Amino acid sequence: MQQPKSAQERIQAIDILRGLVIVIMALDHVRDYFHASGSQYDPLDPNFTTALLYCTRWITNFCAPTFVFLAGVSIWLQATKGKNTPQLSRFLLSRGLWIVILELTVISFGWSFSIPYLPFLQVMWAIGWSMVALSALVWLPRQLVLGIGIAIIACHNLLDPIKAQQFGDYATLWKFLHEEGLILVGGQPAAYASYPILAWIGVMALGYGLGPIFLSPKRDRILIQLGLALVATFFFLRFINAYGDPLPWTVQANGGKTAMLFFHVQKYPPSLMYVCATLGPILLLIPILERSKGPVVEFFRIFGAVPMMAYLSHLYILHALAVLTQFTFGQSMGGMFNTIYNFFLRPEAFAGTGFPLWVTFLAWIVVVALIYPICRWWGAVKRRRRDWWLSYL
Repeated sequence: MQQPKSAQERIQAIDILRGLVIVIMALDHVRDYFHASGSQYDPLDPNFTTALLYCTRWITNFCAPTFVFLAGVSIWLQATKGKNTPQLSRFLLSRGLWIVILELTVISFGWSFSIPYLPFLQVMWAIGWSMVALSALVWLPRQLVLGIGIAIIACHNLLDPIKAQQFGDYATLWKFLHEEGLILVGGQPAAYASYPILAWIGVMALGYGLGPIFLSPKRDRILIQLGLALVATFFFLRFINAYGDPLPWTVQANGGKTAMLFFHVQKYPPSLMYVCATLGPILLLIPILERSKGPVVEFFRIFGAVPMMAYLSHLYILHALAVLTQFTFGQSMGGMFNTIYNFFLRPEAFAGTGFPLWVTFLAWIVVVALIYPICRWWGAVKRRRRDWWLSYL
């Protein structure tokens, strides 16, 4: 019989799963900088992609939902370890705003390697603001937070017909909440909002609301049931093709292209179908990871124990490696500086650049190998020391 977890006992599946998706995330970001699909076409478009490239991009869909969901779970676990509501609320507010500041400064610079740069409001932006939102929600009963999370995830696609331009001077607020796009200030590009926050608040609230399951003696059975329910919901909604994603699928010339369209669901912001298709398999994986042992498991746990350091270090290392590689092989480096601006506003800067997909995989291995000792060292620092500021990194 499965034993209940103590509130003080670290759940290894959370660290392992975070580490696994960090490694997968690194593949996606390396592809952005090394392969033409990063800037010149959509790797999920069946008219341009290949099966391997499609899978290389699609598997990275698991990353952001896992990060945000597990952040919610971890916040609930912190409450069970002795933080009262005022302490937890203050911590979430301050840490969330700190992550937002990091996204606007250190992280955005890492994406672009230039000053000035176009701030890139991506996954850390969503996590930071979701923590700010949860700093208010934790004052409510957990079951109510769970209900709010489910309601946001299930219903936010009803807002899809509403477009930012309908709000006139308040268009930026809508992009902040629900619609991906370029943010203009005085008619000039000021940032690119890749992760509108409303749906991600729902995912984090869902993780917080489901937190008790992770200490339950029935955890594995419940997670398997929830995971299967989410997967079944995805297939049902996708087959009826009526609600839950703004990207309907149609039958194509062959089965492969049809399958590509069927599984191509919207990430920016994450649709109901996207959440079901990604969190479902993740919940099914957790019972397996909790029982896993060995050097491979420990390898992923190293990254998952220090996710912020892994994120920051991988970004700077892969961008520097891309610059070095393009310089070595005589490719134009015009797109490698002020990169995010070029991605969205001047894609011609990447013309004639890019390497075969096998080079992307090789560069991915190099990046992961380089950040591993950094994460191992930082994990040891965090185990030895209890300085208050370490909880923010």
